Amino acid sequence: MNSRLKKVLLGGAAALFLIGASLVQNSLNRDRDTLELTRVEPLENAPPVLAFTTVALGGFRGLISNILWIRAMELQDNDKFFEMAQLSDWITKLEPHYVQVWLVQAWNMAYNISVKFTDYSDRWRWVKRGIELLRDEGLRYNKNELLIYRELAWLFQHKMGANLDDANMLYKQEWANEMAGVFGKLSTPNLDELIHPVTEDQRARAALLRDKYKMDPAFMKEVNQRYGPLEWRLPEAHAIYWAALGLRIAADKPSKVKPDDLIVLRRVIYQDMQLSFQRGRLVANPFAKRFEFGPNLDIIPKTNDAYEQAAEEDKANHDHILRAYRNFLRDAVYFLYEYNRISDAQRWYRYMAQKFPTDHVIDGDLNSTVGNVSLDDYALSRIQEDISGTPRDRIEGVIEGLIANSYRSLAVDGEEEHAYGFKLLAKKVWESYSSRIGKSRESAISLRPFDDIDREIRSRVLDPKEGAAPEIRAILRSRLGLPSESAAAPGPAESAGTNAPAAGATPTAVPR
Repeated sequence: MNSRLKKVLLGGAAALFLIGASLVQNSLNRDRDTLELTRVEPLENAPPVLAFTTVALGGFRGLISNILWIRAMELQDNDKFFEMAQLSDWITKLEPHYVQVWLVQAWNMAYNISVKFTDYSDRWRWVKRGIELLRDEGLRYNKNELLIYRELAWLFQHKMGANLDDANMLYKQEWANEMAGVFGKLSTPNLDELIHPVTEDQRARAALLRDKYKMDPAFMKEVNQRYGPLEWRLPEAHAIYWAALGLRIAADKPSKVKPDDLIVLRRVIYQDMQLSFQRGRLVANPFAKRFEFGPNLDIIPKTNDAYEQAAEEDKANHDHILRAYRNFLRDAVYFLYEYNRISDAQRWYRYMAQKFPTDHVIDGDLNSTVGNVSLDDYALSRIQEDISGTPRDRIEGVIEGLIANSYRSLAVDGEEEHAYGFKLLAKKVWESYSSRIGKSRESAISLRPFDDIDREIRSRVLDPKEGAAPEIRAILRSRLGLPSESAAAPGPAESAGTNAPAAGATPTAVPR
């Protein structure tokens, strides 16, 4: 066979092979899409550099990203986080579907790089950047990856919401300020006006919510109805939102989801509902000109439902969830009692007795039943526990409740001794907690001044719009030596008080 004939035959065979491959190409493409094996599809609205790397480099993208990833891990081992952040950015441009690099880069920004700065404002910029990386970029190319939803919810819950970072109060304050630009200063914002905006202001705020914060007000309303009422200016509400969105994504593709991923997302929800119960109320302090936190008692029923659902679905951690569930019920009864919602406290106390009938609610021993301990004795024992405990948010809730009970006793019962006792105990709780905080952590977990808490609670009780009943306000004003509402001048000076004994003094006057 001469060379020319050989070339013709080989060319014909190649053409036949190409024709055969083209016949099955569509079927192969469909199978690749179904199995989610296609990673070189054009990216919608991608930056030019990203579009170039995902198409022009072809299979070499994986090789280059592997080399960069090995180098990035070496830099992380040597605590060179800034250099690593640059390499990670390159990897995301080479392999935008490589989920792990998004997670690691966001973690390094929010945790490792942020703590390198002593200025809290600099820390906040890196924490915020970590959140934006996952929310604005990671989810843009990986909208079905549950790990990104989980990590995003975790940054809100742990980095911003918890108090392990000394700058956590600034994080919360900055986030509350940003969210106030979307929702205003209402604890229960009108989400309907963001779903169907009418005015120019509503359209601007709805666009800000969707475009900058990538949140859907219609889904927010669903989340609020199922898990709320939530305070959307606090990080816990956003942790719940992103975890719930991850669960909704998972529901659309149940065959692609690992059970453990669902459990982690549900865990975020009930843990943040617990935190929202403890400190999910945001109150503007007009005296200190800042936001303060208090318990959200209205969320108790739905938090209870979330715990019961989690215990039922997570069999492996059933006992651990029940232990946390019991502690939640104990706190719920206690907080309701302290805020003078006695009938609700009684109802939940009976419910706790039904759920944990052999648990001694005072000291945790199993040698007694709930029914052998009265609600009053239980509440008093919990006060003693909190005096010896250290959680800041719980302590401040206790102090607020004791002060509120002080004014209630004075106005409703007319018992000056009882009212003074509540105020004195609140002061002792404040002093006990403050004495145990080291100087290095005062800015992170210290309580606001006791007099500020006192004035804020008193202003709330005496508020003509949202405070106590008119006759109770009139009695309280009289016993506090304040002018009547018609004669009182508005402002902080009204609640300064003049008949207040110092803590520890003989109660010859009404409590301050």
